[in-house]
Amino acid sequence: MGPSILVLAFVVIGYTIGSVRIIKQGNEALVERLGRYQRKLRPGLNFIVPVVDSVVLEDTIREQLIDIEPQSAITADNVPLDVDAVVYWKILDLERTYYAIENVEEAIEELVTTTLRSAIGKMKLEETFSSRDELNKVLLDQLDEATEPWGVKVTRVEVQSIEPPQQVRDSMQLQQAAEIKKRAAITEAEGEKQAAISRAEGTVQSMRLLSEALQSATNRQQVLNFLLAQQYVEANQKLGESSNSKVVFMDPKFLSEGLVELINEPTDQVEPGNND
Repeated sequence: MGPSILVLAFVVIGYTIGSVRIIKQGNEALVERLGRYQRKLRPGLNFIVPVVDSVVLEDTIREQLIDIEPQSAITADNVPLDVDAVVYWKILDLERTYYAIENVEEAIEELVTTTLRSAIGKMKLEETFSSRDELNKVLLDQLDEATEPWGVKVTRVEVQSIEPPQQVRDSMQLQQAAEIKKRAAITEAEGEKQAAISRAEGTVQSMRLLSEALQSATNRQQVLNFLLAQQYVEANQKLGESSNSKVVFMDPKFLSEGLVELINEPTDQVEPGNND
């Protein structure tokens, strides 16, 4: 084998090695020929023309994540906030992404920051907490529209945290505590109201039953005297169970008359001599 053949063999081997490009799954690559865009390489085995062609970019087309650092923003009611977000995005057209924007990740990050501040500036403080889903949707719509010329698709935006100053947080906690106390007081008052209604209804029902019983009874006075004595006894018992010192003034005549009448109430007894 002569020297010329060896040289030719080395040239062929070098050309073959230099023309082979293997692109990983999930990636794409751009090829320029003499400084001008020529074609796109797909995952797998690809061949280019050495020296004439060059691979200028290989990048992933899978979904990616950008974690936005906390940014300062001011609400519509002039409350400063620190807000951070997470952006999920992917490249749809690698050619446009490479040639339309210098640094797509940095551009997306700056766009998110600007859009986030603008959206927060249109909302009041309470709305930023209660309408976070709406805020996410607004950010997604605006970012998706703005990044479309770059061949990029923003798939999701999530506002992670909204942090007002410590003084504002303290005020919010006090307001929340006051609201909880207010709801508890309303609940307690409503419970007492329902209990009072139930007691009143019970009293009315008891009085109705007592009235019906008295109307059909022949010894009405005796029944009333018994009930009166029972009420006095129960009241004295409750007062005696209390640990506090007390002096109770009662009308002994009022109580004694009822007790006497109850005790001396004639009963059906058999008179002496009537043993028949």
